[in-house]
Amino acid sequence: MVEELIEKLKVQIIETLNLEDLEPADIKAEDPLFGDDGIGLDSIDALELIVLMNKEYEIQIADPEEGKTVFHSIKSMAEYIQANS
Repeated sequence: MVEELIEKLKVQIIETLNLEDLEPADIKAEDPLFGDDGIGLDSIDALELIVLMNKEYEIQIADPEEGKTVFHSIKSMAEYIQANS
């Protein structure tokens, strides 16, 4: 179940953030979403991810520290969604 959600999130993130140079297969579930080691998202992208989580999964993330944990990777996002839906 988590694997299906991870694949769905990859597509949603690419579409939401207009990452036209990336395919879902290019993103590993454990890759960091932010910083030079991963996809390289920035703070604007973080806001877009918060909106995505709220709109698609009815999950609100207000605490910045919680957000850092949730948005560490696609896998951490999927696990959080599963635990909080």
